[in-house]
Amino acid sequence: MTHKHSQKTPKTLSGLIMAIVINIGIVVFEIILGIFSNSLALISDAFHNLTDIFSMILGYIAEKISVISANSNKTYGYKKAEFITAFINSLILLVATGYIFYEGIFRLFKPTKVLSIQMFYVGIIAVIGNGFATWILLRNSKKNTNMKAVWLHSLQDTLLSFGVIIGAVIIYFTGWNIVDPLISVFIAIFLIRSAYALVKETLNALLDSVPANISYDEVKKDLLNINKIDGVKDLHIWLASSKSTMLSAHIQIANEKDLKTVFIEVKKMLLDKYGIRHTTLQIMPKAIIDCIKLDCDHCN
Repeated sequence: MTHKHSQKTPKTLSGLIMAIVINIGIVVFEIILGIFSNSLALISDAFHNLTDIFSMILGYIAEKISVISANSNKTYGYKKAEFITAFINSLILLVATGYIFYEGIFRLFKPTKVLSIQMFYVGIIAVIGNGFATWILLRNSKKNTNMKAVWLHSLQDTLLSFGVIIGAVIIYFTGWNIVDPLISVFIAIFLIRSAYALVKETLNALLDSVPANISYDEVKKDLLNINKIDGVKDLHIWLASSKSTMLSAHIQIANEKDLKTVFIEVKKMLLDKYGIRHTTLQIMPKAIIDCIKLDCDHCN
């Protein structure tokens, strides 16, 4: 039996397609002129645009998959596809940023001559293209973790492109070719923190960790403060998707006649205070729990 919820085609897909097309054009343009001008910053920007294209394609696939209805095999549906693609994208982002940092450090000790004029004009075009793509994706970056990862990729390239322009101007007036790798290093340092944070966030979601905006101990305390509840065991809180928090728990009450009242109060408290709509509650009187000797290996 298939359990379906009404789903709509994501409105983010048209923006993703446009951003992919823009980045393909920028990559071709920057690689050709980056090699010609011998600019590491320009080639670095092109390399990051390649990772952008890959991340956007992954993001597109995840958005399409995430709206597929739940079925008898995938009872939660495919919502966690966003975390899988976001984790892959964040790893790519972290590795790519680390590579740029490494190459930048290497070039600091062996700076090469850079054709600043060509570098400047390509940087201008790249900033316009990357900036427009980033603006398109910004509108949906708060929708879910998947779109946040895609947007962060695009933001990274916009900053690198802007760094290319600054480097070209400084090199043109001073002849300091060391500025080219130096800017790449600074941008890499700035972005490594964001990339690492995204890796951590998506990994936690995949491991069904408690969401960062919810305190496990506080939820348990609030449950125990509800009248008629004597104990809370096997409490689990996790994300099914960026917008869907799940909770399950064994709740002990003194008297079976209080079951309905406790159930309503627990549901209301979790919804009003924590926004948790999907809960699985096993509420039982202490006499029944003692009788069946409820126990499980995964209880916390």
